[in-house]
Amino acid sequence: MNKNNKFVITINRELGSGGRTVGRKLAEQLGVKYYDKAIVQGLTEKYGLTVDEIERLKAQEEPSWWSDLQEYCNSLLSDNHQPKPSTSAMFETERRILRQLADEESCVVAGRSGFLIFREHPNHLNVFIQASTEHRIERLMKKQGLTYAAALDVIDMVDEAREAYLKKYCDRSRYDTRNYDVVLSMDHLTEDDAVAVIMEYVDRQK
Repeated sequence: MNKNNKFVITINRELGSGGRTVGRKLAEQLGVKYYDKAIVQGLTEKYGLTVDEIERLKAQEEPSWWSDLQEYCNSLLSDNHQPKPSTSAMFETERRILRQLADEESCVVAGRSGFLIFREHPNHLNVFIQASTEHRIERLMKKQGLTYAAALDVIDMVDEAREAYLKKYCDRSRYDTRNYDVVLSMDHLTEDDAVAVIMEYVDRQK
């Protein structure tokens, strides 16, 4: 990846690893836009869904995005029935939004299957941020005030949902390191340390 040309850096991360913070700080250091919840908010506005509803729908098997979107648009003529979009519809919408954003300017994208969406981008860098289960539990307990058991339950639920979502669209595990250019374990790193490692890698690219 050449940071002197328009680029996109994707940050896939495990819940509780600190990857979102790493992505935000990396974007700040590079002086570019950072996107994560903005994508979900865009979908919420488009379909009138809550964030929780979007996350639940992602793991469901439904018809093609095009037929579903047609059904949704047709339903707008009715005051009584507005079916929710399929996960395929949302994936396609996310893909289009992200690609449009990346076409406009350099950016850092956290989550949203970025490494898959931008695998053909001519100037991209894919990063995976992970951590041990104990590290993730400790961080969630501190950040969200959860008990140990509750934090573990949340991690298991989110891991399963994210893995199922990705396998649906590319039949590949998000834990496959071949998806990424850089893989970092956060057990002994601060978010700033991780940003420094990524920046060093970026600076070495020509």
